[in-house]
Amino acid sequence: MTTKPSTDGDRTRTTSREKRGGFHRLDLSARFGRTAVTLVLGITLTFLMVPILMTIIASFGTTWTGTIPRGYINFENWRVVLGLAEGVGVRGGVIQGLAYSAGLATAGMVINIIVGVPIAYSLVRYDFFAKDWINTLAILPIVPGVILAVAFLRMYPEQGGSAFGLIVGYALLKSPFMVLTVQSSFQSMNLQQIEESARSLGASWSRTFLTVIVPNAKDGIIAGSIITWTLAAAEFNFTYMVYSAGPRPFSLFLFENITRSPVLQGAAAVSVYFLIVTAVILVLQTTGKAGFTTVER
Repeated sequence: MTTKPSTDGDRTRTTSREKRGGFHRLDLSARFGRTAVTLVLGITLTFLMVPILMTIIASFGTTWTGTIPRGYINFENWRVVLGLAEGVGVRGGVIQGLAYSAGLATAGMVINIIVGVPIAYSLVRYDFFAKDWINTLAILPIVPGVILAVAFLRMYPEQGGSAFGLIVGYALLKSPFMVLTVQSSFQSMNLQQIEESARSLGASWSRTFLTVIVPNAKDGIIAGSIITWTLAAAEFNFTYMVYSAGPRPFSLFLFENITRSPVLQGAAAVSVYFLIVTAVILVLQTTGKAGFTTVER
C-alpha cells in the first residue's frame, strides 16, 4: 500500500510566500513610489518655474549682467513696455493692442469650442464611412503657422490683416488641440450608455448632449480652451505674415520688445505675457467649473 504525498501544505506555504512577496512589493511601492514621483515633479516644476520667476524679478531691476538681477525696485521697464512712459499711456496703443489680441484669442477659442466639441463627439460616438480620413483632417492643421499664412493669403487676400482673418487663422491653427483634448475626455466615457439613460428619462438628444454629455467632458473642454487661448495669443508666424495694420497683436508686442529693446524691457514684456496668461487660465478654470453643470429637475 502506497501513501500519496500531500501537497496541501506546500501549496499553502507557496501561497503565503507569494502573498508576503506581493505585500512586500506593495510596501516598497507605497514607501518609495510616492517619494520618487514627488521628487521628479518637484525637480520638473523647479526647472520650469525658476526661469519664469527670475524673468519677472529681473523686470523690476536696473541691471542684469550676471545670474542675479540687481537694482530694485524699478518700474521704468514696465512703464516703457506698457506705453506709460512720458505720459503716452493708452494713447501709445500698447494696452489697446493687448486687449485687441486677447479678444482675437478669445474669439478663436470660442470657435474651437463650438466646432471642435461636436467633431470630437462624432468621432468617438459614431462609426461612419471615411471616419479615419475625417479624423486625420480634423488634426491636419497642426502645421507651422507660416504655411497656413501663405495658403490663407493666396485664397483670401482681402482678409489679410483683418481681425476676421486673424481669428479664423487662430481657430484653424489651434483646432486640433481642442479636438484631441476633448476626444480624450469622450473616450473615457461610455457615451452610448449615458445617452440611453438620459433618453429613457425623457430627455431629448439636444438636451442630453448639452446638459449631460458636455458637462461630463468639462475637464477636456477647459484644458482645450486654455491650450488654444494661450497658443493663439502667442502665435507669431501666422500673425507676422498676415498682420498689416491696426493694433499690434500680442505676439508682435513680444517680438518687438524682446528683439529691439534692452533685456530688462524684454523681461517686462514677457512678465506681462505670463501675468495675462495666468489671469486667463484662472478665469477659464473658474468659469468652466462653475458653468458646466448638469441640469437637475
